[in-house]
Formats: sequence, structure tokens, C-alpha cells
Amino acid sequence: MIPTPHIEAMKGEIAKTVLMPGDPLRAQFIAENFLEDAKLFNSVRGMLGYTGLYKGVPISVMGSGMGIPSMGIYSYELFNFYDVENIIRIGTAGAMQPYVKIRDIVIAQGACTNSSFGGQFELPGHFAPIASYELLESCVEKAKESSVAFHVGNILTSDMFYGENNKTSAEKWCKLGILCVEMEAAGLYINAARAGKKALAIFTISDSLVTGEATSSAERQSAFTDMMKIALETAISV
Repeated sequence: MIPTPHIEAMKGEIAKTVLMPGDPLRAQFIAENFLEDAKLFNSVRGMLGYTGLYKGVPISVMGSGMGIPSMGIYSYELFNFYDVENIIRIGTAGAMQPYVKIRDIVIAQGACTNSSFGGQFELPGHFAPIASYELLESCVEKAKESSVAFHVGNILTSDMFYGENNKTSAEKWCKLGILCVEMEAAGLYINAARAGKKALAIFTISDSLVTGEATSSAERQSAFTDMMKIALETAISV
């Protein structure tokens, strides 16, 4: 089924590895500033997607939108209809530990969630969404080569941005060592597992639930270039 209901690309227009920021304008920024000969392959619903070359290797970048339902749709179609093998989410997240600082990078080894997305499989238990070890290992090596502070561990994918009991809920997750909270990674990891593909999520800390610090929306859109470079180097290493 190509084109799909949400992606207008034709066969062969999307690379085997796709970087997925939540914001489509961040996808445009990456295409314009890091990829050579970038070509637009999708603009349906304003969810911009491009394919170009990074150090001679075909790489695609496309927005995912906000939340598991949106990530679930796009990652499913990419994995199952466009033969994409690897999706690397590059997003922003809120720190949940005092040692995770604004602009630090978090590499998500696993993704806890309060979503019912995994319930569709009717498993006799709870599935643990985790990253591809191959992508994770490569990303950690690339992060070590950079000068940026980074953390590796468990994160939380939440269905709620404005929750009724956000403070109480955050305190409980913090006690379990959760590094940060975002809204898409668990859905991506579950879709990758079901499709037999690989996924990884990398975040720049844009705000802190601990200190109340926050970056601007403009900075979140285009200024987190350390994360982008690490993701691109990871993408061409697998």
C-alpha cells in the first residue's frame, strides 16, 4: 500500500534509516543544514520528510508529530510499507533527576509508559519496550566522542502533557531512577519489536521537572545540534 494514507512517498524515496524528530520543522532544519541533495518526499498534513546524503550515505528525516498515536502511525508505515530498517527518534524531554541538566543528552535504553498502546497485542503480561542494542551501542560510542554530557538509561513515555496528578506521578517515577519524560519512544520501540526492525530514541533535555528550568520553543526547534550530529553519525554506522 504505497503511497500510504499518511505518507505520499513512492517506493525507493525513503532511506533504510530514518531520523524522526517530533517537530516537522526540525526535520526541515536537519535536511537543510546536514544533508546533501535533500529532496522532499512527504508533506501530507504538514509532516515534512526528506531524503538526502550524509557523508555519502542515504539518510531520511521526517517528523513524527506528538504522542504515541502519531508516532505509532508513522513508524508503522515506515517499517511495514517502506522497508525502513532503523528509526532513530531525536526529541526533547523533561529531566526527572537532579543530575540530568538542561541541554544534556539522554539515550533511552528502555521506555516505561503509562500508555495502553501495548494492550493491542493481548499479552499475558507487560511488554518491556527497549532500544536496539546495536543502535544503542553505536550511539553511546558516538556520544563519547563528542564533548556533550550524556546519560543512558530508562525513560518514561507519557500519554499526558497536562496531567491531573503530574507532580505526584513524577515523584513516583523518579524513585525508580527514570531519567526523563517524553511522549513517543515506547510506541516506537513497540512497533520496531513487532516489525522485527531496530529503533533508538535520543533526547536533548529541554526543561527540568526538578529545577523548573526550560529552553525556548525556538531553541528546541533548531539549536540542539549536538543530538542531531550524534544521531547522524549513529545512522551511518549501522
